[in-house]
Amino acid sequence: MNLTHSDKSPKKILLGIAGGIAAYKAADLCSKLAQAGYHVQVVMTQGASEFIGEATLAALSGRPVVIHGFDTRFPLGPHIELARDLDAFVVAPATAATLARLAHGLADDLLSTLYLQNTSPVLLAPAMSDPMWNQASVQRNVEILRGDGCHIVGPEKGWLSCRVQGTGRMSEPAKIITEINALVL
Repeated sequence: MNLTHSDKSPKKILLGIAGGIAAYKAADLCSKLAQAGYHVQVVMTQGASEFIGEATLAALSGRPVVIHGFDTRFPLGPHIELARDLDAFVVAPATAATLARLAHGLADDLLSTLYLQNTSPVLLAPAMSDPMWNQASVQRNVEILRGDGCHIVGPEKGWLSCRVQGTGRMSEPAKIITEINALVL
């Protein structure tokens, strides 16, 4: 499996991290993307910051992490400036709440507002408990997002943080990168 891309100019990836326990995998994903030569900008929800620290992701990406929609570093607004010239918008993990926001156009945080502003391919990596994943409403939201052109990777079956086996594990970073490469290379 090739995790690097051969293009001379770095591809711009906006990595959105939602507030679920699988956020710890986003650090590995961010690191692997940067090592593969991608220009990675991380945006986190406030909930994600309860699971993983900004300093970790800033060090791995080489860029400050953005959480808030009102950030004076972006005079036009981060939802405008961060969505420019992207090659892909990746949300990993994509929680049930985030999937619902995206599917229904609810722009109540920076991540969901960026989704509405974005014009690049979108890759979502869902992560949640098995009962949540199997809820009819979550499945409807996933189908809406697929119909809107979003690409979905996972979730996988296995050991979940709620101490049971089931479907809901976020796909491993290597698998997500393979999907990103398919979208942008």
